[in-house]
Amino acid sequence: MKKASTNKRTDELRPEYDLSKLKGGVRGKYYRQAIAGTNLVLIEPELAKVFPDTESVNRALRLLADTAEAAAGPTWRVRAPNKRLKRTAGKPAA
Repeated sequence: MKKASTNKRTDELRPEYDLSKLKGGVRGKYYRQAIAGTNLVLIEPELAKVFPDTESVNRALRLLADTAEAAAGPTWRVRAPNKRLKRTAGKPAA
């Protein structure tokens, strides 16, 4: 069994803290700045073995983004005129 702690804690502030000076705090004052500069992503452990550092993850994601962009092609397409091959009367080509 564990021994009961002889050191009791109280929820009171120390006497040197003056609560009248602590007023005016704003909750979440730097929240937007903090999340704007942070972009953390958790990856699976088996992927962490393949991509051990930030540089390798960024390189792979850039390659994937470039490949997806190239595969998608341009966002606008010029429609080619509809030209059908005309068959000439005669024997079909062998």
